[in-house]
Amino acid sequence: MVNDVAKRKTKSASDSCAEVIRLLRSSGYRITRQRRLIVEVIMRNDYTTCKDIYYQVLKEDKTIGLATVYRMIRRLEDLKVVNRIERIEVCTNIK
Repeated sequence: MVNDVAKRKTKSASDSCAEVIRLLRSSGYRITRQRRLIVEVIMRNDYTTCKDIYYQVLKEDKTIGLATVYRMIRRLEDLKVVNRIERIEVCTNIK
């Protein structure tokens, strides 16, 4: 997962988070406590998988489910905040 907004050097993570929250609101999404936490976690760090994001969110709020994280990531993808990249690993021990 590539986090385009958080990689902008001119903005801090909190500025990026606020920008994403404004974008979500202007697109008609309610900003719940869970959605805000997911955005904050994504903006603070660079993750490679949705499950990495989920495990980090889970450390801060045990009530958030994996499906909630996946739905939020999908919304952020739709808004072009994050890009999902498919990773293919090559097995080198094929005989």
